[in-house]
Amino acid sequence: MTVDEEYMRICLELAQKAYDMGECPVGAVVTDENGEIIGRGYNLRETNESPTAHAEIIAIEEASRVKKSWRLNGCTLYVTLEPCPMCAGAIINSRIKRLVYGAFDDKGGVCASLMNIFELPFNHRPMVRSRVCEKECSQLLSRFFERLRRSEN
Repeated sequence: MTVDEEYMRICLELAQKAYDMGECPVGAVVTDENGEIIGRGYNLRETNESPTAHAEIIAIEEASRVKKSWRLNGCTLYVTLEPCPMCAGAIINSRIKRLVYGAFDDKGGVCASLMNIFELPFNHRPMVRSRVCEKECSQLLSRFFERLRRSEN
């Protein structure tokens, strides 16, 4: 198992917590340049009644508190789902060095699916790796949405 896969497994555990709470199952961690986890998050939009309570935002905010800086230079963000525009903006603005994600998001992802926001001429562009534990990430999301559809009927 690669280091990226190890961190994605932790993200999947966090995503499972969101799933168990009835939240869209997305989990994220931020590691510093030494590989220490300095931020963790999972979706809490329903729980917090907040459109910004995405896993990535929660993990980035915690990492910033730990580092006592909004600059997360040298850090890596791992997340189970391709980031949306808001989260991609937070990645750019926090200067995260590297983004690693699992599943693609055909309806909201802006790192490859709908567009590649990091190809635009922003002042920062992270390195990106996708498809890490993609199958597991996708399966958890599929189970969640199947359960949601059943409960709506």
